[in-house]
Amino acid sequence: MTNAGWYLRRVSRMGPAEVAGRALDIWRKREWRSVAGRPELTGDPLPSRRPPAPIPTAALAAVPSGAAARLVATADRLMDGHHEYFGVPRDDLADPDWSLDPSTGRRAPTDAYAFDVPYRDEQAVGNVKQLWEPSRHQHLTVLAAAHALTGDDRYAERVADHLKSWWATNPPMRGVHWVSGIELGIRLISWVWVRRLLADWSGAAGLFEDNAEARHQVWHHQRWLAAFPSRGSSANNHVIAEAAGQLAAASAFDWFPESTGWRASALRSLDTQLHRNTFDSGLNRELASEYHGLVLELGLAAAIEADAAGVTVPESTWSVLRRMTDALAAIVDTGLHPPRQGDSDDGHGVVLDGAGTDRWASLLATGGALFGRQGWWPAVPADDVRTALLVGLVSSRPPTSGPRPATRPDHFADAGLTVLRGDVAGGELWCRCDGGPHGFLSIAAHAHADALSVEVRHDGVQLLADPGTYCYHGEPEWREYFRSTLGHNTLELDGTDQSRSGGPFLWTRHARTRVLETPRAGSAVQQWRAEHDGYRPVTHRRTVELDSRPASRSALRIVDEVRGGGGRCRLVFHLGPAVTAELTNHVARLTWTHDGRERAATLSLPTELTWTTHRGETDPPLGWYSPGFGRREPATTLVGSGRVERAAILTTVWHPSPDPADG
Repeated sequence: MTNAGWYLRRVSRMGPAEVAGRALDIWRKREWRSVAGRPELTGDPLPSRRPPAPIPTAALAAVPSGAAARLVATADRLMDGHHEYFGVPRDDLADPDWSLDPSTGRRAPTDAYAFDVPYRDEQAVGNVKQLWEPSRHQHLTVLAAAHALTGDDRYAERVADHLKSWWATNPPMRGVHWVSGIELGIRLISWVWVRRLLADWSGAAGLFEDNAEARHQVWHHQRWLAAFPSRGSSANNHVIAEAAGQLAAASAFDWFPESTGWRASALRSLDTQLHRNTFDSGLNRELASEYHGLVLELGLAAAIEADAAGVTVPESTWSVLRRMTDALAAIVDTGLHPPRQGDSDDGHGVVLDGAGTDRWASLLATGGALFGRQGWWPAVPADDVRTALLVGLVSSRPPTSGPRPATRPDHFADAGLTVLRGDVAGGELWCRCDGGPHGFLSIAAHAHADALSVEVRHDGVQLLADPGTYCYHGEPEWREYFRSTLGHNTLELDGTDQSRSGGPFLWTRHARTRVLETPRAGSAVQQWRAEHDGYRPVTHRRTVELDSRPASRSALRIVDEVRGGGGRCRLVFHLGPAVTAELTNHVARLTWTHDGRERAATLSLPTELTWTTHRGETDPPLGWYSPGFGRREPATTLVGSGRVERAAILTTVWHPSPDPADG
C-alpha cells in the first residue's frame, strides 16, 4: 500500500490546498519529534476544573431493566478478563497489554515516535485494528456505566487501573496509539463518559481533574487534534470523529486556557463537516451504512455534550442530525436493519450498552426521543441504556429547521439509493437498489465496486445479501474480493471491476451511475431502472420490479441488459448465510427458517448463462459472507457465466413457494 506507485496515485487524487496542508503536516511532525514524550510539555491547567455535567437521577432510573441486565452481564465478563474484538476472543482484559495483537502475537513498538510507526504493516505491528479497538476505551464506558447503575466500586476500580496502565505505557506522541486522529477523538469521548459515569465514586476527581497525568493526556490529545486534522480527500468519517472528540473534551474538560478556542473551532468544524458528509436527503455521503451509524452517533454525542456544558449548538447541526435520523428510519427493514452497503468496521461513537443490544434500534430510539417520531417511522423498542443517559443530559428538544418527510421515503435521489418494499407471502419483501455515486470524495475510500447491486430480504432475513467487508489491512486478496464487483449482486464484464482500484482505500476511476426510473408511490408494482458506464463503451442497465399483487407469479424480477457491446459475463447472486440452495440447471430452490417456520422460494436464472454454486472457496475467494469486521463464514454464491453479445437481456425471477413441499 505504501510503495512509490501508491503514493503517486494517492497524490494524484489531491487538490492544491490538500497538498499544501499535508506539507504543513510533514513539517509539524518533524518539529514535534524533538519534544515527543517530554513530560514537562503540557498544558497549564486552570485553577477551577469542573467535571462533566452529571447524569440526572431520573435518567438512570429510566434505564429499562433488560438493558441494565445486559450491561451488567457484559461488565462482569470484562471483570473476568473476557471480551471479543473483531472475532478474536480475549481473556486478558483484566490486565491488558495495550500493544499486543493477539491474532498474530506481534507487539507494536511502544518507544518509537508515533509518526515513525508503520501501522499499516502487519509484519511490524500486527493487525492494527486489534490494537486500536481496545484503546478506544469503550469497554471502560461499559464498566463505568455498570458502576453508575449498581454503585459497585469494583467496576470503578478496574476502570482506574486500566486508565493508569494506558497512560503509563502510552506517553504522548509515542507508539501506535498516537498515529490516527479518529482514535484520539473517540478515546476522548470515552474518557468524558467514564468521568461522568464515575461521578458517585470517591476516587473520580483523583483519577481525572486532580490527576496531573490525566490532565497531561487530555491536553496532548486535544493539542494533537488541533494540529493534524484530516484533510481534503480524507475528510470523511475521520474528520467527524476528530471534531466530535475535540468538542466533547473541550466542553466537558474545560480545564485549560486553550479550551475555549478548541471548543469554538471544533463546534464550527463539526457543523461544517456534518453537512459536507451528509446528502440533503440525510444519508451519509460515503454510502456505507455502518459509517452513517458511526457519524450519527459521534454527532449526537458531541452536540449533546456541548449542550450539557451550556454551549449553544447551531440549529444547523441539530437539523442535519435529525435528517440523518429520519433517513435511517426510512431505509431499515422490518428488523430495523439498514442496507449492508460499502465498508464496515463495526465502529461506534460511544458505547453505553451491553452485548446483545441492537445498535440500530438504539440509534432510532435516541433520535426519536430527541427529535420526535414521524408517523411513518417503524416501531422501535425502548430497550437500551444509551437513550436514557444521552437524552437525560438535554433540557429541551433541540432546535431544528426545515420540513420532515410526511411519508416514508423510498428513493433518495442524491444518494442514488432506492428501497422497494411490499407485502409478499405474509411478510415484508425488502429490496435495496444501488444507483448512486461511487463513494465520497476523490478517493472514495470506503466504496465498493457495487454499481446496480441489490439486496433482498424477506421479513428481515437476508436472501440476496451484500457479503460485507471482513478486513482492511493485512490480507490484500480478501480486501480485494469483498470490495470487488464479483463480491456483489451485480454483473461483472470481462473479469474487471466497474471501478478501478489504486489501493485498499483508493479508487482511481469511478463508475458513473444514472437512475432512469423510480417507483410510483402507492403502486403494488414498483419498478426501478438504472445504468452505469463502468465498462465503457459498454453500458450495463438493470431493471428491478417488485410485484406485491397476490396473484403475481414473479414477486421480484431483475432484468440485466448489456448495451453497446459484449464480452465474457459473470452474473452473481450471493445468498444470505441462513439460506441454502439446490441448483438444477437454471433454477435454484432456496430454503431458510424464520421464526421457527421453514420458508422456500424459487430463483429462476437466465438460461443464456451456465450456472454454478460456490461456497467457502479460497483460491481465489468466492462464496463468503462477513457478519462483522474480522469475521467471515462460508455462504452460497450463484454464478452465471457465459459470453453475451450486443443488446443481451438476462432475466432473473424470484418467487416464494407457498410451502416448502411445493416445487
